[in-house]
Amino acid sequence: MQKKKVMVAMSGGVDSSVAAALLLDQGYEVTGATLKLFSNDDIGIEERGRTCCSLEDVQDARSVAYKLGFEHYVFNFGMHFQRTVMSRFADEYVNGRTPNPCIDCNRFVKFSKLLDRALLLEQDYIATGHYARIEYNDNTKRYELKKAADRSKDQTYVLYALTQEELSRTLFPLGGMLKSEVRKIAEERGLVNARKPDSQDICFVPDGNYANFIENVMGMELKPGNFVDVNGNILGRHKGIIHYTIGQRRGIGLSFDGPRYVVDKDIETNTVVLGTEKDLYTEGLIATDVNWISISALDSPMNVTAKTRYSQTEAPAVISPLEGGRVLLRFEVPQRAVTPGQAVVFYDGDTVVGGGTIYKSVRDKAEKEVE
Repeated sequence: MQKKKVMVAMSGGVDSSVAAALLLDQGYEVTGATLKLFSNDDIGIEERGRTCCSLEDVQDARSVAYKLGFEHYVFNFGMHFQRTVMSRFADEYVNGRTPNPCIDCNRFVKFSKLLDRALLLEQDYIATGHYARIEYNDNTKRYELKKAADRSKDQTYVLYALTQEELSRTLFPLGGMLKSEVRKIAEERGLVNARKPDSQDICFVPDGNYANFIENVMGMELKPGNFVDVNGNILGRHKGIIHYTIGQRRGIGLSFDGPRYVVDKDIETNTVVLGTEKDLYTEGLIATDVNWISISALDSPMNVTAKTRYSQTEAPAVISPLEGGRVLLRFEVPQRAVTPGQAVVFYDGDTVVGGGTIYKSVRDKAEKEVE
């Protein structure tokens, strides 16, 4: 029987390298692919360090491929990445939202573009080192995305946008493993990146200074405006709306008789709304651009658990369909710092029901569901 062919996305890190090794052990014909998404010079980074797409990362991936005995390619998706991830990131911030570029990268580059290239090269599957599981449900005839065995590393939150076609052609070899087991395998195999630290920050903003990136790299102008309280009273001046995100307390530059937080941003008036801790809590949200995984569509209210940030604990909620494919979510208990632009992901136990982009928060039960 002819071996199934799989193209493994190799970032140069330990997870994707061990994923490739495991697939070899399972009898697949493996090819490695490293995606070149940008160069450090393009984003004003001079030093080498823990940034994605560095020459060091490519060399690490190539070293692993050579050691394990399979071909390795480098694909330049830089222009596509700049258009669908970097520019989108900047536009979202300038328009008062807080985007998640890792989700956009998975959605528009790592899976869609890589799968296209893999199929062009007559591969059967693509694979990555993500911590998640894929199973086929014989009853629903749908591929399902499920949480990883290592809950501390579970990455289903950033994978909710995967389509049925992508899920049917994707392998996650690490889904049933602990991170400690992955490190151990890398050391036993003598892989060059066995102890390489995990990347933490947004790859193209490694110093975390989003405003500097948007202003100096993307060339967008930042306009000062007013801080206001929840009643619209002016409290002072802010230095540009992109410097602030919902829930932020530090860096406001004003003094009050108690803690104040960013609770909202209004792009039309260029104002940043400050409030107290209780003003951060909302009853629910409206989500747009929703992708369904375990179901084909939402036809009636459904009980789920949901989270609005990667590291957040899921909260019980009810999701209901709205016009235009939007979804209304009502939490059982009000949640803190629900942020427009971020993702909300719905779960049924270990299974991802679907997810979307937070359009707006719903602050109380009496608020209108549709504007």
